[in-house]
Amino acid sequence: MQTFLTVFIEILTECYIFAIMARKKNKRVILEDLLVLDAGAKGKSVAKAADGRVVFIKNAVPGDVATIQTTKKRKAYFEGTAISFSKLSDKRVDPKCEHFGTCGGCKWQSMGYEHQLFYKQKEVVNNLTRLGKIELPEITPIKAANEQYFYRNKMEFSFSDNKWLTLEQIQSDAIIDNKNALGFHIPGMWDKILDLNKCYLQQDPSNAIRDFVKAKAQELDIPFYNVRNQTGILRTLMIRTSSTGQIMVLVQMFKDTKSRIDLLDAIQEKFPEITSLQYVINNKGNDTIYDQDVLCYAGEDHIMEEMEGLTFKINAKSFYQTNSEQAFELYKITRDFAGLTGEELVYDLYTGTGTIAQFVAKKAKKVIGVESVPDAIIAAKENAERNNITNAEFYVGDMKDVFNEDFVNTHGKADIVITDPPRDGMHKDVVQQLINLNAPKIVYVSCNSATQARDLALLDENYKVTKVQPVDMFPQTHHVENVVLLERR
Repeated sequence: MQTFLTVFIEILTECYIFAIMARKKNKRVILEDLLVLDAGAKGKSVAKAADGRVVFIKNAVPGDVATIQTTKKRKAYFEGTAISFSKLSDKRVDPKCEHFGTCGGCKWQSMGYEHQLFYKQKEVVNNLTRLGKIELPEITPIKAANEQYFYRNKMEFSFSDNKWLTLEQIQSDAIIDNKNALGFHIPGMWDKILDLNKCYLQQDPSNAIRDFVKAKAQELDIPFYNVRNQTGILRTLMIRTSSTGQIMVLVQMFKDTKSRIDLLDAIQEKFPEITSLQYVINNKGNDTIYDQDVLCYAGEDHIMEEMEGLTFKINAKSFYQTNSEQAFELYKITRDFAGLTGEELVYDLYTGTGTIAQFVAKKAKKVIGVESVPDAIIAAKENAERNNITNAEFYVGDMKDVFNEDFVNTHGKADIVITDPPRDGMHKDVVQQLINLNAPKIVYVSCNSATQARDLALLDENYKVTKVQPVDMFPQTHHVENVVLLERR
């Protein structure tokens, strides 16, 4: 049993280790009464110090006047935290979540939603014009989300036997004898987990399932995982929901235990509405399950998602846009930008499980999807067959290797290319092949307008940007999707 003193000593020790590892040039300074001017990359706000250096602040809102304690010092900028406010911005709102400020998941929850939309659109414009040097048409206002909370269809929570202690807990006289947690990683601290009471990101019964699993696991005395020592049993809990009302629950364990059946039986009994109850035994050093066997304990090994009459089978490893309602809007914009007449050959690069490909197929002559993940292509083919789509084909392989001249000669020259790459954007060889292909139109969907801007700059000599439409997929965060239509010059 740990006393307050032992916990306090442990925290002081960690702080001391962190302090002696910090470089001298990062010595903290106090910057008083700075006006916060803007919202910048990665959810940080922006101010200017008296010496002209930019200051990136992680807990302020544009319009605040704050005193900043720096955490990083560089030649051109500071990074820091607001430690007091002499004036609060009129853009501020009261955060709903009790964990705001500790949990790193909803960094903009203290900013009114209309202002979030403004700064997201501004970021897209700045990236395309300043980084990409792209001449832009008039941009349609960002597509706002109808649901600003409880919009995610997938959440992953981590177990820990060494939870993050809040300042109130540290200062309390109470003896902390239970350090089990089920929640999110503290930003920048890979081994610390914030124990959640309520999360506003996923609809019910997500919170109830998480709370029950934690309580039942403790009742059964199943050890929570310690990531530093790689000890314990319970590692992660994944909950997926769908627009059809189905629910998937997956419990990941470091090693098997006799209590596994008791835990899974209890979950099934408490929540009979769960469509798919699964588990993974993963004794690797990391939590990724993509190379692990997922075992179905009860129900189906998948849930079903629906969009405009199409159904998609979602298993534990499937990628699917985590905001189902806004994904529908994103795909409609993508299809509208393509301007299909029914006579086009469409290439869908980075097709994933083929959702966009199948969404546009009924208005195209043929769609060819390419993806590097074999399981995703298997799912794409199964979904196409289920949806009676006969004019879509899917191929697996690394994009820069598969999408080449031989591929084009085999499948034909595309009239339209849709590309939806990961955050890193497209490989330069893929961009060059797009230039060689010289399709009349390219629709570029991106979750990172900075890497999108880089790619657009490479395409700019051959293609003109004619439409831009940002889409807010993740309210309360700085993340924004962007769809661009490029037409051959």
